[in-house]
Amino acid sequence: MREAVAVLAVAGGMFFLGVGTLGLLRLPDVYSRLHATAKCDTLGAGLTLLGLSVYHGLSLISLKLGLMLIFIWVSGPTAAHMIARAALRAGVAPAPGTKVFDLRGEGRGH
Repeated sequence: MREAVAVLAVAGGMFFLGVGTLGLLRLPDVYSRLHATAKCDTLGAGLTLLGLSVYHGLSLISLKLGLMLIFIWVSGPTAAHMIARAALRAGVAPAPGTKVFDLRGEGRGH
């Protein structure tokens, strides 16, 4: 039973990693690509490491995999946010047809 759960989690992780890679190759601009890769890689790595942890049971290896998972969950979205912010400050325009919200509050009567 434990092996079946591990295989399902690792297979799900590989699926999401593949979808993230496809998004990286197919989406039109840096912002969309960052969104796809950050979401899918975080979930894909999370499921893969969870599956490996379940497979190894309660052990030092599972603790190390859990620490890796926490690091990925913190660093992946943070890095994607910083890259998107740098692209925005550098003047990289989103793809044509993208709806952009002004989050600075300008023009809202504040």
